[in-house]
Amino acid sequence: MKTLNVMLSLSPEACRAYYEGRAEQVHAYSTDGRRIAFPAVALRRVVTREGVNGIYCLQVSDQGRLLGIHRVANLPAS
Repeated sequence: MKTLNVMLSLSPEACRAYYEGRAEQVHAYSTDGRRIAFPAVALRRVVTREGVNGIYCLQVSDQGRLLGIHRVANLPAS
C-alpha cells in the first residue's frame, strides 16, 4: 500500500458538484508535486459544512486503487 498527501481547498459549492455526481474525478497535486486524480465519491467521507480544506492522506493499493482518505492537517495560514 502507498500513501499520497494532497492539499485540498474546496468550497461547499465546489463540493456539491462532486457530491451530486456532476463531477466524477477530483484532480489535485500531491505535496511532492505529482498530478493525481481520484474518485469524487471519496470526498463524501471528509466533506463538512465548510467544504474540504486541509491536507489529506490518500491510501492507494499497489494497483493504484483508492483504499481510503483521511485528514492529516489543516492548510497553512496564508
